[in-house]
Order: sequence, then C-alpha cells, then structure tokens
Amino acid sequence: MNDADILESLSREIETCSRAARPLHIVGGHTKRFHGGVVEGDTISMNHFAGGLDFVPTEVVITALAGSRLSDIEQLLARQGQMLAFEPPRFGPGGTLGGAVATGLSGPRRPFTGALRDFVLGARILNGRGEILRFGGTVFKNVAGFDAFRLMAGAHGTLGVLLDISVRVVPRPAVEAARVLETSSAEALAQVADLMRRPLPLSGAFHDGRRLHLRLSGGHAGVDAAIPRIGGEAADPAGWDAIRDLTHPALAGPGGLWRIALPRSGASGDFAGLPWDQGGGVRWLAAETPPPEAWDQA
Repeated sequence: MNDADILESLSREIETCSRAARPLHIVGGHTKRFHGGVVEGDTISMNHFAGGLDFVPTEVVITALAGSRLSDIEQLLARQGQMLAFEPPRFGPGGTLGGAVATGLSGPRRPFTGALRDFVLGARILNGRGEILRFGGTVFKNVAGFDAFRLMAGAHGTLGVLLDISVRVVPRPAVEAARVLETSSAEALAQVADLMRRPLPLSGAFHDGRRLHLRLSGGHAGVDAAIPRIGGEAADPAGWDAIRDLTHPALAGPGGLWRIALPRSGASGDFAGLPWDQGGGVRWLAAETPPPEAWDQA
C-alpha cells in the first residue's frame, strides 16, 4: 500500500470515528505510551506512514512523514554533518518524529539551543473530519497564516493526526567534551547559572544527586579553552545518551519517573535533593506516586 492509499484509509477511518463520536488512539512507534493519560479508543497506527524524506542539506530543513523513525532521521543528518538541535528523547529504536512532536519533549540541549517547538516550521495534519490541513512551510520567516504548526508540539494528537512535519536542523559541533564535578546540588545550580552567563559552549548540565555533569559542544578552540575554566574530570560524551533517553542510573527507581518543571533560579523546596537536568529547569522524581506536597510546589 502506497502513501496515497494509506492517507485515504486514514481519512476514512477518522471520518467514520468522528461521525460515531468514537475516540481515537494514535500510535507510532508506541515508545511513549507511558506519557500523559491513558488513551482508550480505536487505534490508528502511523507505523507504516514513514519515510517520504525531503532533505536538502544546504537548506538546513528536513521534512519527513510522521511515522519516520528518529534513528533513521538522525543517521541521515549525521552523514551530512547536521543534527536535531532539540535532542528529543528516543525511548528505544522505534521512536518516531511524529511522536516526538506530539509529546513536545526536548532533551538536555533545550536551555542552550531551544525547545522542540522552536524548530518546527510546518506540519500537515488530518483534522477530526478527515480533512487534510497544512500549516507553515519550510522557511524560517514564514508569515503566511497562523503559527498553528507550533501548537502541534505537545498536543498529543488532540488537534489532528500528524502526517508530515518540517523541522529546522543545525550543524553538528566539531567536537564535544564532557566534564564531571563533585559538588552538591545547590552549589551546582549556582555554578551552572554563572557559567550560562558566560560565552562558553555549554550544551548540557545534569546533576545526578552527587555530581554535576557538564557537556561542551563547539569548535576545537572554544571547547579546549572552556575546559580549564570549568575544571572537573574528563568523561565520555557518549554517556549523555543515557541522560537524553532517561536511562541514567540516577533516574532509576520503583514505579514511574515524574518530570517536575521548576524555574532554574529560586527555591527548590522539597525537590532540592532530586536529580535535575536542563540546567536545573527539570527535576526528576522516581516514584510510584509523587507525594501530595509535590503538586503544591510544582
């Protein structure tokens, strides 16, 4: 079945469910089923609606069908010396571009390069009537119509079924280095706040509860100059894959992993001892159920 046939089938299925007032469960790689509330309804699989890549490296924009795997997209970009700046968590090899946009999740680079929604340039969707709508395009300064495509980031498919998405890509850094410093969470927050005010090639700041992990990305001269200013011990930059994909040992525990968004500066309350990422803007709580006071502070 080709893309046109798949699209026609999807449109009919959505229209049928809409007329019958039946909810839909949109599934891609099914790697993010834990995220958000429990969804019950007729399953629409986007797993076969993949590929369809439109990528010209000099345009620094890639357009792909929503079911395209992140791993395939990132391998293609890497061969051209480019990458997805928002560093979405993959949660396994089946993670898709549509799933990343639908959940709106960004990785450790977010405070240094921007969030996922900042890089979405356009999207084509199927609305609740089975109609195809297109928002945005493939250029940075697109002033035609509303920025409805940005609303798709984090919408969990409630605004429509994502068909294809255009995202801006960036050059891969020439070199990356990782440093580890023995310091408390409070001291690490103050240190990272100071470092972020300086012209340093920071691209990650994570605290595991005992140690501060920093990542530097950029040109050789800039990274080499920053290392003595930061200090600490050298580490393998590949270790940041575990931080990105939330598989770091510091995030393991019983039950689920709860993401608590807090201002990077200011009091942390009872969350002070928790591991944090994105320069302190995200705290991670591994627990079956968060304590009631967590909701009062979050």
